[in-house]
Amino acid sequence: MRKRIIMLAMALCVAGIGLYAQLPFAMPDVAKPNIPSNTVNITAFGAKGDGTVLCTEAFAKAMKALSAKGGGRLVVPAGIWLTGPIQFESCVELHVERGALVLFTTDYDAYPYTETVYEGKKARKKMSPLWAYEKHDVAITGHGTFDAQGQAWRPSKKMKFTAAQWKELTSGEGIEMKDVWYPDARRDSLAGKPGKPDLRRVHGRPVLLEFTRCQRVLLQDATFSNSPAWNVHPLMCEDVSIIGVNIRNPWYAQNGDGLDLEACNRAVIHNSTFDVGDDAICIKSGKDAEGRAWKRPCQNVWIEGCTVLHGHGGFVIGSEMSSGAKNIYINNCVFNGTDTGLRMKSTRGRGGTVENIFINNIYMTNIAGDAFTFDLYYANKPATGKGDKDSSAADAVPQVTEETPCFRNIFVENVVCQGAKRAVYFNGLPEMPLDNLRMKNSLFTAERGAEMHYAKNITFENVRISCSKGDRITMTDVTGFTEK
Repeated sequence: MRKRIIMLAMALCVAGIGLYAQLPFAMPDVAKPNIPSNTVNITAFGAKGDGTVLCTEAFAKAMKALSAKGGGRLVVPAGIWLTGPIQFESCVELHVERGALVLFTTDYDAYPYTETVYEGKKARKKMSPLWAYEKHDVAITGHGTFDAQGQAWRPSKKMKFTAAQWKELTSGEGIEMKDVWYPDARRDSLAGKPGKPDLRRVHGRPVLLEFTRCQRVLLQDATFSNSPAWNVHPLMCEDVSIIGVNIRNPWYAQNGDGLDLEACNRAVIHNSTFDVGDDAICIKSGKDAEGRAWKRPCQNVWIEGCTVLHGHGGFVIGSEMSSGAKNIYINNCVFNGTDTGLRMKSTRGRGGTVENIFINNIYMTNIAGDAFTFDLYYANKPATGKGDKDSSAADAVPQVTEETPCFRNIFVENVVCQGAKRAVYFNGLPEMPLDNLRMKNSLFTAERGAEMHYAKNITFENVRISCSKGDRITMTDVTGFTEK
């Protein structure tokens, strides 16, 4: 299969058609950064790779020096480079060579507060260790590793650990409260209650990489690991290329998403590996009224050849999708051991339209929950019924407003899942059912079959569902279901 795809790509290029011609929608080519030929080494600015000398000032000087020359390449050789946040300049490529570990300090005061967006809304957070704002032509390349030492920031829930793991975790500095471990040993002197944790570190924890309103971004080959929160977050960027990277967070990491591509236009995510503590490959576009005001759908995205080893969801849209998402293509990906495979989620109040989503050649195994799920009652969901958690099935159906999320025109082909709790779960809204989903040539082996509520115009063509419990397909309030 892979050889055939490569041969097809080569043939398209030779014919002058271009790789993007194979997509099921018209997508402009994703532009790559233009980096001048100037090259400097981080050691020329006083940095030492011994893991003890703080290199924050050296990185800042190197960035400014390259910027003064119009840009260029900053090389980080093998070694351990302890640093605070690295702020990018335009036309700069940070190249971390094989054997290089950029280790971000756990010093809380090394990270200034910044105005940013987190979980779809404005937030005041500590600056991300890898930070760029309104820059252009920025890149991170090389086979080195970034480690944000997220264990010094994240809270941990006891329920996620064995007794032995919990004992080991809580043997270090920190405070346990209500079955949650807080890693910061400092106390809140204003609380007046000795023993309470200082939550400033928890609430201010940054994502590892945040590039905001940038043009022509490239991340290639490097490993991004152990974030305090989300791992990689391109926000409102254009022309984003993420190729051959490794994105890792501990499986228990609170809010430990892998990639959150938010309100971006034109992006490719190719041949990358995700092993994380929350959703792995996520499409987002703001939350509720604030997100709708952006008017920036996440669109024109091509995901190809990726592997997800752990995570709440392999490929995810939402739940923050209030500016919408469209023209998304995911192909030839493997999800092994995720909680959910394909996951689309939203709820009343979000608004936004998700449409023209194309899902091909997805191979899943050891899925703890649903292989394929749509849930428009996310975090507020009955199994069935017309209302949310505060109403009943007898209540009137709400009117459709700008706050009503809409998911439609979803095309799925060649999905194979060997092992899941449930094969398919569609839970739309009575006022806005899931509309026009077509799935063909797919196979699900699961404990339970397909369950659908509030959906219309659903077509299954050559969809085989093998379940050990219950019916193969159950439906309530579904119209226009066709099986071929």
